[in-house]
Amino acid sequence: MINDGDIITAGGLMAWVDLGLQLIQRWIGPTVMLATAHFFLVDAAGREQRFYSPFTPRLEHGDAAALQVQHWVQLHYAKRVTVDAMAARAKLGERTFLRRFRKATGLKPNEYVQHVRMGKAREALEFSTHSINEIAWMVGYEDQGAFRKIFNRIVGLSPGDYRKRFGIGDHSRVGTPAGSRGFGTAVQNE
Repeated sequence: MINDGDIITAGGLMAWVDLGLQLIQRWIGPTVMLATAHFFLVDAAGREQRFYSPFTPRLEHGDAAALQVQHWVQLHYAKRVTVDAMAARAKLGERTFLRRFRKATGLKPNEYVQHVRMGKAREALEFSTHSINEIAWMVGYEDQGAFRKIFNRIVGLSPGDYRKRFGIGDHSRVGTPAGSRGFGTAVQNE
């Protein structure tokens, strides 16, 4: 939902609920809006959309060097990916690479790597029963605190809350030793 003062727009299947509550609050008041939300069992605070938006990299930008680096990052995201290594892969000087990569993708190279890693982490949280620390390590973070901080900033939820909301794995088995299941696979009850 976008509230631009005189014009309020909403998109998405359930956005009409947020729009309706916003209009009730504007014209009748917050008390009636909260009562309406409680009556219909709706969260009055609205829904955060970034929980549901996967990272979709821009690939149709026409910069072959940036595209080559994007494909390389998709394969090597879990390793130590540096700007120097990306610039070398693009066969460009660092400053030229930084400028062109940001223009092509809309992100700085390090931000791009973080988004790729968080996309892989989201997939693992949804479909595997690996611990959060294992997932952090698998997507390239040695510092679990840094992983959690970046995940929360990009996704809007902590890794644990994300798993509770979207995970389909067998949560009773979370914490079993690594290596007993493949990365990215769900485990069925035995």
